[in-house]
Amino acid sequence: MNKTELCGRVRRSAEAMGIALPEAAPEQFYLYYQMIEEANGRMNLTRVLEPEEAVDRHFMDSLAPLALGWTDGAQTLCDVGTGAGFPGVPLAIARPGLRVVLMDSLNKRVEFLKQVIGELGLNAQAIHGRAEDLARNARLRDAFDLSTARAVAALPTLLELSLPFVRPGGAMICYKGPGLDEEMERAQNALNRLCGRVEAVRQVPIPGRDWDHRLLKIKKLSETPRAYPRKSGDPNRKPL
Repeated sequence: MNKTELCGRVRRSAEAMGIALPEAAPEQFYLYYQMIEEANGRMNLTRVLEPEEAVDRHFMDSLAPLALGWTDGAQTLCDVGTGAGFPGVPLAIARPGLRVVLMDSLNKRVEFLKQVIGELGLNAQAIHGRAEDLARNARLRDAFDLSTARAVAALPTLLELSLPFVRPGGAMICYKGPGLDEEMERAQNALNRLCGRVEAVRQVPIPGRDWDHRLLKIKKLSETPRAYPRKSGDPNRKPL
């Protein structure tokens, strides 16, 4: 798929989803795809490199909250466990006024993301560290309008890793699949302890695909108790 074809697919898919993109966005997505493709051999960023599927699964799926208006009014967003930059980089491309902080525990991925930010001129920052440790930083804790997480952990663990970054009154957006109902049943204790409340569950179809992808929005009711998150590794080993 050449540049014209990939940019055209991005434009058409975004329009079909009701998402307005800045004029420069399709070309930025093309450059981002090229950077992922080039770096993938060095650090295994993704198993999905076929261009059409990459556009749909990585770019359009990342933009799904925009179709619901879930980022409207937000000024800051942190993407926890961002990996190759999903969904944080696509959201930064699509909404240049949104300040995005990308967090990952693997430094070579963070260095790659710094290159992406520089090449694409994004309103973003990439930070190296585990979420359990970064959430103890006073500048990051209870600080963001939104947090996002995609393919990071089961919901009980994910709540402890991500919700501490959200300011009271803000929201956490989780990208999930058909197992979400079961995860939500197991997450009630974590929701109660971490001061979260389920606000919405939605499906946003990706044009031409029949994937069962779901978005969960959790509102942050008050500041995260100081006991959370627990020390590194505990949220995964012993979910709330």
